Amino acid sequence: MNTKSIKQYILAGMLGCGTAVLTTSCNDFLDILPMNDVVLENFWTEKADVNSVVNSCYEALQESAVQERMGVWGELRSDNVIVGSNVPNNINEILKENLLETNEICDWSKFYTVINRCNIVCHYAPKVAALDPNYTDDELRANIAEVSTLRALCYFYLIRAFRDVPYTTEPSIDDAQNYILPATPFETVLDSLIENLELVKDDAVRRYYRDDSPSAYQNSSRVTRWFTYTLLADLYLWKGDYDKAIEYCDRVLKYKREQYEEMLDREGKLDNLELYGGIPLIMERKTGSTDCGNFYNEVFGKGNSFESIFEIYYRENQGKGNSWVNSYYGNQNNVLGRLGAATFLFENVPQGTNDLFKAKDCRAYEAMQTSNSSTAIVKYTRSEGLTFTTQNIRTMNDLRLSAQRRSASDANWIIYRLSDVILIKAEAEIERNEGDFMDAFLLINRLNKRALGITQAALSSDTLKAENYTQTKEKMEDLLIDERQREFLFEGKRWFDLVRWARRDGNTRRLTGYASKKYQEGANVIKIKLSDPNYIYFPYLKKELKVNPLLKQNPAFNKGEDNVLTK
Repeated sequence: MNTKSIKQYILAGMLGCGTAVLTTSCNDFLDILPMNDVVLENFWTEKADVNSVVNSCYEALQESAVQERMGVWGELRSDNVIVGSNVPNNINEILKENLLETNEICDWSKFYTVINRCNIVCHYAPKVAALDPNYTDDELRANIAEVSTLRALCYFYLIRAFRDVPYTTEPSIDDAQNYILPATPFETVLDSLIENLELVKDDAVRRYYRDDSPSAYQNSSRVTRWFTYTLLADLYLWKGDYDKAIEYCDRVLKYKREQYEEMLDREGKLDNLELYGGIPLIMERKTGSTDCGNFYNEVFGKGNSFESIFEIYYRENQGKGNSWVNSYYGNQNNVLGRLGAATFLFENVPQGTNDLFKAKDCRAYEAMQTSNSSTAIVKYTRSEGLTFTTQNIRTMNDLRLSAQRRSASDANWIIYRLSDVILIKAEAEIERNEGDFMDAFLLINRLNKRALGITQAALSSDTLKAENYTQTKEKMEDLLIDERQREFLFEGKRWFDLVRWARRDGNTRRLTGYASKKYQEGANVIKIKLSDPNYIYFPYLKKELKVNPLLKQNPAFNKGEDNVLTK
């Protein structure tokens, strides 16, 4: 073999290791040479080798098995979604809160593939820096921060879905290593993720390209410092360290204001961005237009918008596609996907009698539409070009909605956007419980006004009244919970929100009250199941228990069935 083909073979073999509970054998690869000799002498010699494996971390994150689980784990059990059209049996069982340890959706191996690749980079990149003078210390530290953030993101998904999970930052590269690990407690993993990111947070790249560059999409499809800060803010929110959560939110908000000012200086004026109480947000209606939909077109239609912090990139991505959106939410050929929206979410919105959405709240129409007797999910499924008006709306016919459905599964999947930062800060301010909730209210109100198409010139036109909410912590929490649902509908966050609040409450009463709203039948049975705090997490996959004897099943599922649920 020549040097190039040796490296290609090494890369393929190395990245195939550690893909199932960190126990997969790499014997075929190890037959070539002793592992250390192969890796150190024939692969990890130059900067390009590091870049190849870093890129493979993103490729692993794009896998449909990862994307599907991000959606299922974060959305399916919430009050947002119900059965749609031709739903697979394993998904239908979860919708009925019938969770089994044989359900393949509990297979977490693809997340560990990403984690292991990140571990490999952290292990070998410093050795390359010692060999290649072109690989600078700044580049090394940026790469370590990059993969550390991706690794933390994957572990964050795992602990929110399963609670306690096997945890390691060591790479699986050698059969002599023992990677049969017990589950590490949720709190220990959370603390470790925070500690690790605190060490590297300021090493991440600030920006890869200028905002007016054709390659600027990489500023939100690769790890930046602002993604690391946002993830840290979210981790601190789950930990209950609200001062630190606010600190990191403020760093991101400060940067976004600077970015806005830079764009303003360069372009002179902006017709689709406006300051809402000092925070730059994409407007629902461009300046001079009466049509809404500009926010959707920028954020979900085109993707990689000004407000994006990090999203999994699928646009013009050969060989990869967002099958979650295309199959479960719908596409050009099927308005109703495998999932539908819970009836109460969209019922009578145009008439102004919906409990969650006001008649002119653009987020309702950007996320849902009626389809025969069902409510279809359309967030992400429409390409850019959405226009509609909410003036004088009484029925859906008054909406005059125009939108193209995507012809391909090229919708990016947003992990964090500016709204996350705003509402993480608002929640942290509420939970500090210092008695003054006005700052939190103003943050929530900015997003609410934007969604109603209210511009800077009409900021006095409040629809949320401070005096209705700021008197008590309980009312502010209710407002925050509703606003998060309105803002992040079908974005894979709702179930995790309910779990976070249940952990904070010390019981599942609030979670149960929300989660059972979508059930027209059997709601009492669902409430009984969810009363067990262990049951709000997913079970470990049965075959994972067989290969890892140190992994003990969640006690809510230690009487698992033998029937196998697959797609």
